[in-house]
Parts: sequence; C-alpha cells; structure tokens
Amino acid sequence: MDEGKVKRQDTFIFKYALSVVAACVAESVTYPLDLTKTRLQIQGELAAHAGSSTISSTIHDKKQYRGMLRTAYGIATEEGVFRLWQGVTPALYRHVFYSGCRMSFYELLRDKVLGKNKDGTFPLWKATVASTLAGAGGQFIASPTDLIKVQMQMEGRRRLEGKPPRVTSSLHALKKIVAEGGVRGLWSGWVPNCQRAALVNMGDLVTYDTVKHQLLTHTNIGDNHITHIISSACSGIMAALLGTPADVIKTRVMNQPTKNGKGLLYQGSIDCLIKTVQQEGFLALYKGLIPIYLRMAPWSCTFWITYEHVRRLTGASSF
Repeated sequence: MDEGKVKRQDTFIFKYALSVVAACVAESVTYPLDLTKTRLQIQGELAAHAGSSTISSTIHDKKQYRGMLRTAYGIATEEGVFRLWQGVTPALYRHVFYSGCRMSFYELLRDKVLGKNKDGTFPLWKATVASTLAGAGGQFIASPTDLIKVQMQMEGRRRLEGKPPRVTSSLHALKKIVAEGGVRGLWSGWVPNCQRAALVNMGDLVTYDTVKHQLLTHTNIGDNHITHIISSACSGIMAALLGTPADVIKTRVMNQPTKNGKGLLYQGSIDCLIKTVQQEGFLALYKGLIPIYLRMAPWSCTFWITYEHVRRLTGASSF
C-alpha cells in the first residue's frame, strides 16, 4: 500500500466519514431504545403538568408505562411497530454532525494538540479535557437536529392524549421552530444538550480509550473484537452514569411548549433542574437510567465494533 494512500486514509475527513458510517449503523439498530427512554423521561413531567379535563386525565392514566419493555410494547401495540423508529431520520442527520465531529475532534486533540506521552499513553486529565471539548463542540453543531428528533419522538404520545400534532415531519418541525423562534430557536436547549454531550463523551471516549490501552498493554488479548467489546461495555456504563441527569434535563427543556421562541415551563436548564427535583425528587434525575444504559450498551458496542472494523477494512489506523 503506497504512502500517499495511507496518509489519505488517516486524514481528518476520511476518519470523519468512517465515524459517521459507524454511528448511523449503531443508531439504526438501537433507535427504538432511545424512543422508549425519551417517553419514560417525559411521563413524570406530563403528570406534573397534566390538564384537569376528565378525558385528558383518563387518557394520561391509561398510557402510563413502567419499564422499558412495557413502554416499547405499548408503543408498538397502540401506535404501530414502525412508530418505534419515529424520529430516526433527524437522529441519523444528527450523527452526520455529532458523531463525525466528536470522534474527529477527540483524535485531533489527542494526537495533534495535547499529545500522548512518549510511551503511547494518553494521560487521564488530557483525555478528560479532549473528550469534554469534543463532545460539547460536536453537540453544539448538531443541536438543531437533536431538537427536531425529540419533538418528532413525542408526536405519537400527543395523538394518544387527544392533542393535535405539533409537527408532521422533520422538515415541518424545522420550519415551525424557525417560524416561532427564528434561527436562534434551532439552538433551544443547547446548553443542557452540550452539558449532556460533554459528560457522556467523558464517560465514553475516556473509558474506551483508557480500557483499550490497558488491555493492549497488560494482556495478550490483542487489538480485536474481544478488546473492543470489553472496552465498549465499560464505556457504556460510565456514559450512562455521567449523562443521565443531563439527558433528563435536556429532553424536558427541548420538549417543552414554546411561545415566541421562549419555553413556557422552564427558563433554562438550571430552572428545569430545580423544578424537577422539587416536584419529583432527586431520583427523577435518573429517570430512565436503566433504559439509557440498555440503549448505550448495545449502541456503544455496535458503534465501536463497526468503527474499528471499517477502519481496519479501509486501511486506516486503529483508534
């Protein structure tokens, strides 16, 4: 393989494209778990702000779900199986920006800016800084697609409650958001969004990078699927623990009704945090922790195995 081809395969753009491919595969496979997680997180909010009408209350009572499997089953039976993938299009659009940026930014910071030690290790503090900046930066760029995805996910719920649909498609959601809040409205909720992404990436990238390096250094497993599975399993746990509170806040801020581009329930992420704890208790911040982990675990595993595999197939260096 000639040197020019090797260099081309290790460029920022090439690795960006590979990370997008891996992320889209992982998102398509595990998306129903994300929809289920979002529905579970919103239920407490719906209870706190439920209308007083008999019909609305009756519908609300009947449609409360407990647990990920019951929620998924309820969505499939009451709304249709394909509703489990409602909002998947903007979710895939999101990864074109988010995953491409977060992975590429991290490698750029690790290899070119902060730099590894002479023995090839990447200090924990440098990994933390790199992953936090990469996650927040990638999410800021992708925030409009995340806002559209969350609103699309909740449309099935609104129909069951007898409410008129807010949006009918990704394009409709985009136009509606811009019409109500201008271009700036596309970044509604970007602060909790970036906070969540920074924490999730800290757990994901730092853990995967560190565990993989330790396995390669101190065991004879080698750079193969076993190493990738073990590393991704550990990263999924840490990402879920660090990211769940921010994910709950992000989802509620982004899903709230708006008027003139301003939220009607929360003034911001801090206000949402305070109200959530006051109305539902501290553990409400970990509402959906199990489904978040059950989504992150297969997503992380699928993503990292796919990512490492396509890098190897195309001749790019291992992550």
